[in-house]
Amino acid sequence: MGILTEKFNTAYDTAPFSKITEKDYLPAFEEGIALTKKEIDAIVNNPEAPTFENTVEALAFSGMTLDRISNIFFNLHAADTNEELEKIAQEVAPKLSALANDINLNAELFARIKAVYEQKDSLPLNEEQKTLLEKSYKTFTRNGALLNEEQKAQLREIDARLSVLKLKFGENVLADNNAYRLHIMDIQDLSGLPESVIEAAAALAKAEGKDGWIFTLDYPSYIPFVTYADNRELRKEITLAAGRKGFQNNANNNEAIVLEIVRLRHQRAQLLGYATHADFVLEERMAESPTKVWNFLNDLLEKAKPAAWKEFEELTAFAQQRDGLDQLQKWDGAYYSEKLKQQKFQLDDELLKPYFKLENVLAGVFMVANKLYGLQFNEVDNIDKYHPDVRTFEVKDENKNLVAVFYADFFPRKGKRQGAWMTSFKPQYIKDGINERPHVSIVCNFTPPTDTKPSLLTFNEVTTLFHEFGHALHGMLANSTYPNLSGTSVYWDFVELPSQIMENWCYEEEALTLFARHYETGDSIPMDLVRKIKESATFMEGMATLRQLSFGLLDMGWHGKDPSSVTDLKAFEKEQFASTQLYPDVEDIAMSTSFSHIFNGGYSSGYYSYKWAEVLDADAFEYFKENGIFNKEVATKFKDNILSKGGTEHPMKLYKQFRGKEPQVDALLRRAGLLQ
Repeated sequence: MGILTEKFNTAYDTAPFSKITEKDYLPAFEEGIALTKKEIDAIVNNPEAPTFENTVEALAFSGMTLDRISNIFFNLHAADTNEELEKIAQEVAPKLSALANDINLNAELFARIKAVYEQKDSLPLNEEQKTLLEKSYKTFTRNGALLNEEQKAQLREIDARLSVLKLKFGENVLADNNAYRLHIMDIQDLSGLPESVIEAAAALAKAEGKDGWIFTLDYPSYIPFVTYADNRELRKEITLAAGRKGFQNNANNNEAIVLEIVRLRHQRAQLLGYATHADFVLEERMAESPTKVWNFLNDLLEKAKPAAWKEFEELTAFAQQRDGLDQLQKWDGAYYSEKLKQQKFQLDDELLKPYFKLENVLAGVFMVANKLYGLQFNEVDNIDKYHPDVRTFEVKDENKNLVAVFYADFFPRKGKRQGAWMTSFKPQYIKDGINERPHVSIVCNFTPPTDTKPSLLTFNEVTTLFHEFGHALHGMLANSTYPNLSGTSVYWDFVELPSQIMENWCYEEEALTLFARHYETGDSIPMDLVRKIKESATFMEGMATLRQLSFGLLDMGWHGKDPSSVTDLKAFEKEQFASTQLYPDVEDIAMSTSFSHIFNGGYSSGYYSYKWAEVLDADAFEYFKENGIFNKEVATKFKDNILSKGGTEHPMKLYKQFRGKEPQVDALLRRAGLLQ
């Protein structure tokens, strides 16, 4: 046995990162796969008649050693990768895909599951057990259990290929991202940029052994540059570089990969008896069907479009009046929006950032969690980390019982993919009478500290931290029996509710006064700034909604129809964006080739779920506001019916248990200021 397969002799059974080397992974995966096969064989060869316990429950608890190895490895592959890990990922992905198929296409195993499923109405099962049985049966039928041998072989081939393509897609995006440098030598080209941004760019140049200032496509560098840099040509250059990720004539081009992924997904869906990949995916979502998703997106589009055009015209007139610009381009949007926002609200990120020191915001989100759910966070140094930047916390309840282990990884680095996400190293589950507590992590790419300043967050970064922390709470407060129904193991269009609802507290005076203090003076954020934050919350909301809808429509365009006739990725994109387009198209950039959510993450046919969950979160937060944003009774209902239940029951049932009724789309339109 190797370090990854033996019992961890660590605090709370946490991963012993400092003792794991790259050489440990492949043997551990081999051992984990062999052990999983052995566990499956034991279920299949059990001489007793199939029961819920000896078949369905046994299957739910199989493969846990392998899952633990996979969680550790793939979380590092996303947060702290290198060439060696990328090579291992390429080698392991098809093996894991083959094992999944070995299990899902195992006729004898399916026969046992089916035998239990057929007795489901007469079995004394609780809600969670019923859900597990239903999910287990569907996992098999949705993964080819009813196919003939030839079709099963075809499915295996498709899945193995897809697992490699998805990884390659992500690696290409990261490679293009890391290859780009905007190296500035003339100080005049920094005009408009905040001092902290300039300082960070100088530090990066120095770290790379160069003079001047370096800007990259990492968000903490890219977003401030396109938002504040007065030099329009340089804004154009860096915007085009971001838009060309995966869409250049180099080894990282993703065009063929995208076309192959969507065709294979479509073939797979058809093989399983579904019209399209979206039909297959949405069967297991609150939205249920592509028609419902298109109706939802187009209904919102109809309501948001007049507001978006009005905002775009206002922005165009503002740029014309200010700088004589006749036509706004993609590289102008963030810049002029920020200038207009400053003019309208006398509010800009640079004014707010001193009040949002990372440590204070983190303490703030902990205080909010404490007031709502009684959680206490204690930073500890006896838990191993995979990188020195990572911070580790014990999370306990009011009775000092361990709720979870929490990891936080905040700053960009070379081996870390873009964006922000929540993940877990170990799920929560109950086995042999022991409630195993989860190990949850959030990974972000925030503005790092400099030589003269701590990490000061933009307001957007503050909401991102609250968002990911909402996902983390969903993982930390999980209280299910089975690991595959625990925490965030819910319908994909429900998973964003716990994260998006947390963002609401960032706009509330009662919450902001807990943590928004000036990093030098310690003064609380002035109330007029809080008022401006609230007033500006709906600024350009029509355009922002249109942008989100455009991504959802592009996703459905790729996955809700037969894509096999698409040969020109860019031409196809233009068609999908026609109904949401505000800025002129730029020929040599594309979205799909770096759209990691749908081609490297789990959001294919699911990008609409951000907006779907916004309806849920706006409706749910209205309930909090009616009773007080720290109302214990409402918070307890949210914890008991949403956060702790995971995927143990249908999400609409859980939502109605919390809210007393179905969510209303008008709650979102009201909050966004889009109700005429």
